[in-house]
Amino acid sequence: MPLHWNIQSEARFFEVICEGDVEAHEVHAMLDVLVGTRALGYRKLFDGTRGETRMGAMELVDIGVRMRNLHKGGVELGPLAIAMADDKYVLLGRVLGMLAAPRRPMRIFKTAKQAYRWLNSPAILASVPEPAT
Repeated sequence: MPLHWNIQSEARFFEVICEGDVEAHEVHAMLDVLVGTRALGYRKLFDGTRGETRMGAMELVDIGVRMRNLHKGGVELGPLAIAMADDKYVLLGRVLGMLAAPRRPMRIFKTAKQAYRWLNSPAILASVPEPAT
């Protein structure tokens, strides 16, 4: 499976790494885990620097709509850092626009190292919402 994730509950960090051709069902499985583990408020890194996809526009829009709907119902979303190559921006631009709509810190980087640095900055660490009780 080209999509791997790591959850660090104590650090409130959810990391996703793409390696190879990512398909829609894999993204939906990852979102199921994100919701099921109540990690929506965690800091999140999506490292797509080594990923590819052959998903069509409708599959990407469906994923974007699902991600955008995650913040409904008063759920606070944690900061999101996305690392991806410049050539992927055109393909993923619509989804990135949907992800930017909710109020939460979000940035796009060229490398995962830059994204990690931002996610671990004092301002971002302070912005992580408290766990729901």
